[in-house]
Amino acid sequence: MRSEERHHRLLTLARRRGRVEVADLAADFGVAPETIRRDLGELERRGLVRRTHGGAYPVESAGFETDLAQRVTLHVENKRRIAAQGARLLGDAETVFVDEGYTPQILAALLPADRPLTLVTASLPTAAAAVESPHLTVLLLGGRVRSRTLANVGSWACAMLSGLVIDLAYLGSNGISREFGLTTPDPVVADVKAKALEVSRRRVFLGHHGKFGASSFCRFAEVGDFETIVTDTGLPAAEARRYSLLGPQIIRV
Repeated sequence: MRSEERHHRLLTLARRRGRVEVADLAADFGVAPETIRRDLGELERRGLVRRTHGGAYPVESAGFETDLAQRVTLHVENKRRIAAQGARLLGDAETVFVDEGYTPQILAALLPADRPLTLVTASLPTAAAAVESPHLTVLLLGGRVRSRTLANVGSWACAMLSGLVIDLAYLGSNGISREFGLTTPDPVVADVKAKALEVSRRRVFLGHHGKFGASSFCRFAEVGDFETIVTDTGLPAAEARRYSLLGPQIIRV
């Protein structure tokens, strides 16, 4: 099998599974692990995957985005720690925006149930995770439902947000970099995120370490727009320091 054909098949498998392992790929393709590592290195150089210890996962772009079913299986323990730390940053906020994605969905279920709180979201799963809390009022933004993420997008969602003043926004992204800021593959998703950022007094970014250094098609925020970034210890301390120089506090959990 030629290397280009192998690269194509490797990328297809990574996008289908959400993550691939070097040992499994070497067995599947009948080649040495070193060959797979070189292949993944080339795909990473082209911005198509991110390497991890023993494997790789696909980078989301304008032409590819993981769906919710994949997100609930990747980096789960890291996402739970990040969400728990994010919930601790609530402070005295009375209104919060909680973004689409699995980490915000976890966070929504961790918000305090012993005081009145209004949660605004475009995400159906996030709304469902929070709606049974007795003191929590859930406001679901309207619009077209994206089947990949089960989140509402479009002018209706943005129009609803434009009439609100939100104390704290919890936002995620497909990529975050010091050069390109926060990015996502779909312009209509970027519009909702940008509007939520605009109408919020405080902004917290939640994202596992694999988001850092990656960039996608549509920029909706700068790193300096956030007061706090919460990630996991997979982001090296030196790199966290570089991000902190742009303004936000970096918390690694």
